[in-house]
Amino acid sequence: MRKRDHNVLTNAASLLVCGLLAGVVVAAAAFPAVAMSGLAAKAGAETFGALPKELTVARAPQISYLLASDGKTPLATMYDENRRDVKLKDISPYMQKAIIAAEDHDFYKHNGVDMNGVVRAFVNNQSGANSRQGASTLTMQYVRLAISYSATHPADVVAATEDTSARKLREMRYALQIDKDLSKDEILERYLNIAAFGNGAYGIYAASQVYFGKPPSKLDIQESAMLAGMVKAPTSFDPTTKGGYPQAVDRRDYVIDNMAIIGAITKAEAEQAKKIKLTVKDKRTPNGCVATNTQSWGFFCDYFYRWWLQQETFGSTSYDRERRLKSGGYTITTSLDVQAQRAADKAVRNHLSNSATAARMVAVIEPGTGRVRAVATNRVFKIDDPKNPQNKFSSEPRKAKKKIRGNRPNTVNPLITGGPGIAGYQAGSTFKIFTLVAALEKGYPLSYTINAPPRFTSEYVIDAGNDAACPGTHFYCPVNANPAMAGVHTMWSAFGFSVNTYFIALQQRVGTENVVKAAQKLGITFRAPNDAKLAANAHGWGAFSLGVTSTTPLELANAYATLAADGKYCEPIPVQEIRGPDGEKLDIANPHCEQRISTQVARAAVDAARCPVGDRSATSKCKTATAGNVKGIVDAPVAGKSGTTDGDKTSALVAMTKQYAVAGIEADPDWPQTTQRMKHNEVPWGINPAVYETLRDAMKGKERIQFTEPSGKILEGDQRSIPGVKCESVETAKSRLRGAGFEPVVSSSPIASECPAGSAAGTSPDGRTIKGGVVTIEVSAGGGGGNPPPAGGTGPVVPPPGNGPGRPPRR
Repeated sequence: MRKRDHNVLTNAASLLVCGLLAGVVVAAAAFPAVAMSGLAAKAGAETFGALPKELTVARAPQISYLLASDGKTPLATMYDENRRDVKLKDISPYMQKAIIAAEDHDFYKHNGVDMNGVVRAFVNNQSGANSRQGASTLTMQYVRLAISYSATHPADVVAATEDTSARKLREMRYALQIDKDLSKDEILERYLNIAAFGNGAYGIYAASQVYFGKPPSKLDIQESAMLAGMVKAPTSFDPTTKGGYPQAVDRRDYVIDNMAIIGAITKAEAEQAKKIKLTVKDKRTPNGCVATNTQSWGFFCDYFYRWWLQQETFGSTSYDRERRLKSGGYTITTSLDVQAQRAADKAVRNHLSNSATAARMVAVIEPGTGRVRAVATNRVFKIDDPKNPQNKFSSEPRKAKKKIRGNRPNTVNPLITGGPGIAGYQAGSTFKIFTLVAALEKGYPLSYTINAPPRFTSEYVIDAGNDAACPGTHFYCPVNANPAMAGVHTMWSAFGFSVNTYFIALQQRVGTENVVKAAQKLGITFRAPNDAKLAANAHGWGAFSLGVTSTTPLELANAYATLAADGKYCEPIPVQEIRGPDGEKLDIANPHCEQRISTQVARAAVDAARCPVGDRSATSKCKTATAGNVKGIVDAPVAGKSGTTDGDKTSALVAMTKQYAVAGIEADPDWPQTTQRMKHNEVPWGINPAVYETLRDAMKGKERIQFTEPSGKILEGDQRSIPGVKCESVETAKSRLRGAGFEPVVSSSPIASECPAGSAAGTSPDGRTIKGGVVTIEVSAGGGGGNPPPAGGTGPVVPPPGNGPGRPPRR
């Protein structure tokens, strides 16, 4: 701190006089008869000299600002006290003069304590006059406020403001020292930043915003005078109340007259200023996520708030962390992408009202950084008014019977990101990506073929009474959503067509525990207690690939984003930059990433994930797509996966480019196991349109970046020669193919061939294929006769088609 030169004799005299006066004041309070005795003066001087001189000043609470990722768009403000420190140069000269005119005419003349004022106050107060006078200078008032804000115990706060001679004595001692240590301008700056101005405004920055909606540098004479007049009694001189307004005007005019007396303005300026009608805005600064700049952005703000409370950087307890946020004066540039957020807000409400049973929930994450760019749902981020509730009763029958209200249209629950009471929702076949990744990690290539029947009899044991069990057994027997899905598939075609029986067979070969590990590496956390129990001993979790566990749109988006980032997992983070009150940057805003999946495995998974959304690379071998309209709508290289659950209780879709991974789930948050269908397929443009509409609009103006194609054995694997079996018996052909390491299946449609009828006419494929892959034996119709194979190739001999024992399939 800069020190000013003081005359040594002047300072010594000040100390002596203050000590003597202190003795008189203390004695007068306790023993009026001896107030003027020499003994009292001597005792006062000795006591004063023994007081500490150094005042520890803590920074007063500061408001924290949340901005969007552009660093300009306001998101929210959070504070215990609405205060933002500003430099004196950024405060109007009129305001500086007004506070001196209102509180301390001789501020620039005395040494922190006004001796004349002390004597005058003492004489007046001892005379029995009706009005008591104080002798507090601006410096002493600053000391009093600084002691209060630096207190670590409530008793210290009381001591700082109690009306006693001891308090005055302490303030004088500290004021003299501060006047030596700081310049007058520094003291004035600190005072203007710490003073209270009423209506939740602390410090001149907040006051000028609350009352006049302008920065303190723009305050004119009459505005400055009104604010300066308020610090004496903010409640009495409150211009926003009917009773306080006339008093505020009178006090303003009084300050204006005093500004003229001290020469801060001319008499003509004073008269002109007093003629101006006092007009105030009374605009309190919004506080917290329920008062975000845009109401629907409250869900993102709430995610940020929950994230902050988990960071040990900001304190050892959640209470400490909250206090840091609301008093630390941070400028927080969040990761919220205004374009993406607005796109998501619009998409989740398209053809679905706030009060609909179904909630559309969308999360957007940036691959390679983990920055959360948007979260949205067709709900209002608001606490429902208990006196005049808007929320409908819960859709869950038992809760509705008890008159318990649900989460529509108003809620502050973390529907999209998860949290207390929100474990998530089933995401259906989007989970097949984890089986695919685990298989790739185990060395299975994308071209790995499996003969997928309409119903697959697995080795997984379940309750014999379960609808998903094979009739009369206790084995899990999943079915496909459509009989046409049956047949020989690669990972490309099976993922694109969402073939359940392919992926349960693949999961069984890879090992469910390895599939679950892949999901965990990509960020799936298993919040629901039963999910966590199954994940801990996953070997027998037969239905895992079909998305039976609960997840959130945020987790799902980040899992796919990890693949788009070539296997680099990044912890989801809602911030881009955090600066403290002095402008220093905090490292905690930096992305926290690590390589969790090999680059080639990630690229291969993305290559397969292009198939379901109607895209393909030079290496991918896609066929049918379950969400084939996405590519044309997004108009960019895109990958992803759709998913539905039994009875359409939920529907999900993930769609991603190199810049954004968007995941959406449509479900009933009040009753995840609802008996109602989510009407995702009844909109004319396909499954969960909120996802691809969000991605389409977020990508406007963005570069179209290609995914990098995989290469090497991960595409075709270990290729082996297929034995020639032409004209051999079918049984011999099957035996030779098995001996060569292939999985033979027999075509159901004979073809014209020179070989004897019923013998092997050849194989599909012929020549070479992957080790362990499926090879179809084509059966001869003999003599050039027989029926030609159906379009699209021959098919395997399979059991009669059917959807199983009445259980709707997943896809």
